[in-house]
Amino acid sequence: MESSFIGNLDEWIKLQKNLLSTLKDMEKKEPTESMDRLDLILASRTAFQHMMRTLKAFDQWLQDPMVIKHMPREMLEDVKNTSWQLLEKLLELDIRHTSQFREMISKMSKEGKLDPLIWTRPVAEEHQERERRGPLSTI
Repeated sequence: MESSFIGNLDEWIKLQKNLLSTLKDMEKKEPTESMDRLDLILASRTAFQHMMRTLKAFDQWLQDPMVIKHMPREMLEDVKNTSWQLLEKLLELDIRHTSQFREMISKMSKEGKLDPLIWTRPVAEEHQERERRGPLSTI
């Protein structure tokens, strides 16, 4: 069991290092400034998919009895502190991005610039209807 466990850890490390290397190579070959809108969306979605995969694996990792029993406090503190920093950055991104997009859509709605094939109701009506239904839950 011990060699199998260590072998799995080695494989995971190898995969993550390869992904990190690929990510850095891609950033050098095509910096953000040279990407079109579709490339930006695809790159962001790819990043989110890999982050979700890694976060899920980390969550499972912290449920593994082998890890729980043997991981020293210093390593646990590093995981906690780093994960909270990542969460803070993610929340800041979410708040910033959602607020900016909300303002832009609201302005475009008032100016009659929203694509009618995609958005058939004014933003104000959508907001009023959501208030009547109550807020959407994301949990």
